[in-house]
Amino acid sequence: MALPIPNRQARWLWLNAQALSDTPTGPLNLPETIRRLGFVQLDTIQNVTRAHHHILWSRNQNYREPMIDKLLGQDRAVFEHFTHDASLLPMEFYPMWQRQFRCLGEKVANYASFRKAARAIDGQQIKSRIAAEGPLSTHDFDTRVEGKKQMWDRPPHKRVLDQLWYAGELATSHRKNFAKYYDLAERVIPSRYRETFHDDATQIEWLCRNAIDRLAFGTLGEIQRFWGAVDAKEIRSWAQGARDLVPVKLQAHDGQWRDALALPDIEERLTALAAPTARLRIINPFDPVVRDRNRLLTLFGFFYRNEMFVPAAQRQWGYYVYPILERDRFVGRRHGRASWQRSWRDWPA
Repeated sequence: MALPIPNRQARWLWLNAQALSDTPTGPLNLPETIRRLGFVQLDTIQNVTRAHHHILWSRNQNYREPMIDKLLGQDRAVFEHFTHDASLLPMEFYPMWQRQFRCLGEKVANYASFRKAARAIDGQQIKSRIAAEGPLSTHDFDTRVEGKKQMWDRPPHKRVLDQLWYAGELATSHRKNFAKYYDLAERVIPSRYRETFHDDATQIEWLCRNAIDRLAFGTLGEIQRFWGAVDAKEIRSWAQGARDLVPVKLQAHDGQWRDALALPDIEERLTALAAPTARLRIINPFDPVVRDRNRLLTLFGFFYRNEMFVPAAQRQWGYYVYPILERDRFVGRRHGRASWQRSWRDWPA
């Protein structure tokens, strides 16, 4: 029989799993915070501050922006790669990302835009320059886009740099004013992680189990979307073979019950639950707690989308809008360039 999880408990579980239950003060263990989240998404838009800084500060207000740069560029405690988007991940996860390097490297290498770029500048040329000169950014190369430049066009050297980065041949050495500096992976990734290999089945098992651990509970789709590193067929196969998964009945905000899965410690998690802090939080649009819009709507009854990608005439709330979290409810939205608006109709009964 499936374990029932009432809606309020489900919201508490999710906020706790994503480190938003506690008051955001006290000693800061930044590597542990990132490990608990699984990853921290990077984003170029700076509205008040960049997304990764805001996400970490929301968990502990003792966080300061230079801390993450030191963790990446000096301590080598995190590495940068692609989950559903460019993200920082704990360095110890690196051996479980080898499959992602291969898959994304091959995928990008098959793009027509990359094949065209590779005719203009060879990847080996780029690697030889980096080997001789040290970490380089895209600004250290001078190839140009031919013809009229479109919105998502990139110069040939940028496309080749990125393919080598996706493939794991290059790694992010550091960032300066958010510009990425590429270096040879062997000069960035500690050998104990770079030289540890696991087969695909082991990596898929790790990805699925660690996704559901950080979700607290989830549907197959939610587990797949967490890292964005396994496909639907692989998720189904894993779930069928994982004999210790606990079936749960999850109550949505509207009272309806839905099937989901959890790890064997779900009852211990429920027993240990405490009410989230009363501290009002302004949540970043790229925060993992709101990234899966379907999960957000199911649990909280809160409709939200990132309208920066919506044509201006069709926007309901504005270009860059922050959800407002109070206790275990999303109670409103704050525009990035205006006073915040509280919307009582967004409060589930």
